[in-house]
Amino acid sequence: MTRFFLSSKRTRTISSLLLFALTAFTSCTKNKDDAPYLSSAEAIHQGEALFEKHCSACHNFRLDGIGPNLAGVTHDTLSKAWIAGFINNSQSYMDRKEFRALDMKENFKVTMPSFAHLKADEVDNLLAYINTKHKRLPVNHYDTLTAIKDPFPDSIPMADLRVDLELITQMPASTRKGVTFEGLQTRITKFQSAPRGGFYVVDLRGTLYLVENGKTQPYLDMTKEKPAFVSEPGMATGFGSFAFHPEFNANGLLYTAHTEPPRSKPADFTFADSIPSTVQWVVTEWKTTTPDKVPFSGTSREIFRAEMVTGMHGMQELTFNPNAKPKDEDYGLLYIGIGDAGCVEHGFPFLVGNERCYLGSIFRIDPLGTNSKNGHYGIPASNPFVKEDGAVKEIFAYGFRNPHRLTWLRSGEMLAGNIGQHHVEAVYRVQKGKNHGWPIREGSFAIDTEGDINRAYPLPANDSINGLVYPVVQYDHDEGFAMVGGFEYTGKAIPAFAGKYILGDIAKGKLFITDVAQLRNAKLADLHRLHVRLNGKETTLLSRSGLSRVDMRLGRDAQGELYVLTKYDGKIYKIVKAEKVK
Repeated sequence: MTRFFLSSKRTRTISSLLLFALTAFTSCTKNKDDAPYLSSAEAIHQGEALFEKHCSACHNFRLDGIGPNLAGVTHDTLSKAWIAGFINNSQSYMDRKEFRALDMKENFKVTMPSFAHLKADEVDNLLAYINTKHKRLPVNHYDTLTAIKDPFPDSIPMADLRVDLELITQMPASTRKGVTFEGLQTRITKFQSAPRGGFYVVDLRGTLYLVENGKTQPYLDMTKEKPAFVSEPGMATGFGSFAFHPEFNANGLLYTAHTEPPRSKPADFTFADSIPSTVQWVVTEWKTTTPDKVPFSGTSREIFRAEMVTGMHGMQELTFNPNAKPKDEDYGLLYIGIGDAGCVEHGFPFLVGNERCYLGSIFRIDPLGTNSKNGHYGIPASNPFVKEDGAVKEIFAYGFRNPHRLTWLRSGEMLAGNIGQHHVEAVYRVQKGKNHGWPIREGSFAIDTEGDINRAYPLPANDSINGLVYPVVQYDHDEGFAMVGGFEYTGKAIPAFAGKYILGDIAKGKLFITDVAQLRNAKLADLHRLHVRLNGKETTLLSRSGLSRVDMRLGRDAQGELYVLTKYDGKIYKIVKAEKVK
């Protein structure tokens, strides 16, 4: 339900925050007139379904995750009316400067969206379920005295380059009643150059747009094409990604990923029935005989679908290797970035970090083949686990929390931008068939998978025996909260970017730069932050947003030039110049 982002330096749970605040605000404490929580099996069961739909993407009952641990919140001295009111309209608590609300925003960096669309009886049922959950102290398997409080004490230095952003277009607002989040007008997340010129942009709420010659047109409306389409619970659910086949102009093939209700159809990838599922991610092939026609007109077929424990860390990347030529092994093979679906935070770490489960991995499939289990796609013979019994043969690499963006250097190395847990945001040089660490590692630090995963520890002395792949870029939550990944600059308009890789942070809207040569060495690269100028004035995207996060994404066009997308207001900027800071 709530969508908070954690500060790596503050780890208090919601319960301790509220208890601390009670000393100053006694009017909201429980009293004899406070309505009791419902206790019927029916209310609790309905509340559990509501929690899985609206809350599980950000909350669990074990520890702080994207949002605070909710175990025991109804057993503290806070009133039921206060909690229900916060669910209904947290912003009103902010507006009247209610101490608890301000303290939570300070610690978790983002306010909670309004859930006013929930009916009073639904809130009662939801609270009835939460009320069944009591506090539990995490069991630590590491010596907590060795925990690293600040993974990277030094700040990322500023580069001697300033980039100029030029507004290219404003995407149509897609705000719908009941699903707004902190004022977001759109939920644009991915940019891709169009096969015939211009570019495509997807909005998680359901529409793929074509932007061409200054005109924005809906190209594919998932809400109309797929009746079961859903874009909640929040975060990255909805119309997650798209990729045009490299021969689209000839074969008319397009691939998409979207979400539908849990277990709405038999899934090709799933887990035990005892483990909750919040959404299904569905990969679809679309075929048109008129590639130049807008909007899309043609047919579709399902490639596969997968169950997800929560609505976070889903299937946010579909892409083809742009460097592959028709006779290359990689040509026409579809790469799919699949997150861990929050399984570690929710107590199911065994579902990720091995080649026998699909979560937290990068798939590589042949969408035109037929040798998969369901016969709807092919599994390349060169995939690393094709001959291993019990392994998921679609896996190309694994051990990721959320491989949010995949890209290739011109030299052939594949990079994955991976969104971290509580401390580290990272870019990995992807190694075929290898384990990239999650959930026993966050970046280049050890974590306690069975205990409090929000603590980071030094690597063990014998770590080399694990054969893990570590990042080539990483930073901690002093700098940002979610790695967007990036691109090698392949354009010609900005000479200062030659041989550089440009990346950024989703939440803070910061742009970083590093040398491509350092990424190829598979060692930690030096990172610098770019100055940003808009309309002739140096600024930051965060300050311009007026919000607590930017929700920035990056894109690259067919000429290799780079773009910046700001999800909250639907604006798309082009990086048009980079010059030395005087």
